Amino acid sequence: MDDKLHGIPRVDLETRPRWKRDLAWWFGGKVLATARASAIWRKIAMPYEVPLIKATGGRARLSVGIPIAVLTSTGARSGKTRQTALAYFTDGDDVVLIASNYGQARHPGWYHNLRAHPECELYVGRRGGRFVAREVDGPQRDRLYALAASRLYPGWVAYEKRAEGVRRIPVLRLTPADP
Repeated sequence: MDDKLHGIPRVDLETRPRWKRDLAWWFGGKVLATARASAIWRKIAMPYEVPLIKATGGRARLSVGIPIAVLTSTGARSGKTRQTALAYFTDGDDVVLIASNYGQARHPGWYHNLRAHPECELYVGRRGGRFVAREVDGPQRDRLYALAASRLYPGWVAYEKRAEGVRRIPVLRLTPADP
């Protein structure tokens, strides 16, 4: 099995060392799981994540200990190109994204974009490619979400509790498009 999917490094959570998850948790994940801190991060730090990643070719970023890719999608209503830095992992030959939006009451904009226009691009640094997104549900969604919350970023447990009764946090699989 190749160690990349269209240039995206594989992140297999089944074999990911625990210290990598703990690194993300101790470098701010525990704090960022709170509603106030995640709101501050979302408004102040996240607008700089994509420009920083692009300017450094992926060598520098604000998020520590979590694999980050830049999603390029088409705006659901505007039709404009949108870029968002997102945590990801891989499952088989797909990239998986969690549409947590920090546990807010609404789905993130990029989720609506992918629902309206599933064709997208995903990059880590200067490497990446085209993908097609689809939402997963049922036992597959539950398995992927539990895996992400236990092995990638434990803050997703707090986000899920915050969103409980308001919305179910979506999980999306991005399949590489034909070259």
